[in-house]
Amino acid sequence: MNQLIFGCGYLGKRVAQLWQAEGADVAVVTRSADRAAALQAEGYEAIVADVTRPDTLQNLPTADTVLFAVGFDRTRSDSIHAVYEGGIRNVLAALPRSVKRLLYISSTGVYGPAGGDWVDELTPTNPLREGGKASLAAEQALAGHPIASQSIVLRLAGIYGPGRIPYLDQLRNGKPIAAPSQGWLNLVHVDDGASVVLAADQWAANQPEALGPHLFCVSDGTPVVRGDYYREVARLIGAPQPRFVEPDANSPAAARAAADKRISNSKLIQTLKPQLRYPTYRNGLANILSE
Repeated sequence: MNQLIFGCGYLGKRVAQLWQAEGADVAVVTRSADRAAALQAEGYEAIVADVTRPDTLQNLPTADTVLFAVGFDRTRSDSIHAVYEGGIRNVLAALPRSVKRLLYISSTGVYGPAGGDWVDELTPTNPLREGGKASLAAEQALAGHPIASQSIVLRLAGIYGPGRIPYLDQLRNGKPIAAPSQGWLNLVHVDDGASVVLAADQWAANQPEALGPHLFCVSDGTPVVRGDYYREVARLIGAPQPRFVEPDANSPAAARAAADKRISNSKLIQTLKPQLRYPTYRNGLANILSE
């Protein structure tokens, strides 16, 4: 089994480790030569390339599955549309014809404000933020390619895990959090996100052609009110109860909170049947913060 990963970061690296543990030959694509050397030392075939530059994507290795998990680096000059939509178009054009399927890591940001209602795969998309618009455009680019028939789009909720708990330092130091305390927060632990990728790959391998791309919302299925989430973090680290101040109306925190939706993972659980290690934020936070 040969697997190819674009974006071997917080999520992609964990997928690579799981595939490698299953005995797969894993190739990874990174923009950094230093990162490539480190990945090579860990037993991966490392390729230095940039999804926004088609000339660097020549002679890609063949693979059974391609994972596109490229994140947006805000320190670069490329737009988020160039990285997401442009990137996946460039990758699709460069892939060997022998590649069987592509798994695209999208975002629940493709949905618009929901007023606290539940959202699932049948909910119409209406992204208001540029990240959601770019993710949706990338989904549409994949849907228009022949490989879509056996491909999968995974719309992930907010990924959290070791080293990725917002406002942790502020909570430890008793400083106010510039974020709304109301509205729903939808999460998935990074380890569960990686497990879902493998479950999706295995499931797709057994599906008839010409039915995709298949779509799944990926979350732990237990949304939490934002204030309750941060109060639980504070409790676990022995910090004072959090204080909240309204963020700038144009800030990402305000924009995320305005969506106010609850993500259903019913299709995910019923179809892919992943074994979630952290089915609620409480399980995940307790594991992370006890270390």
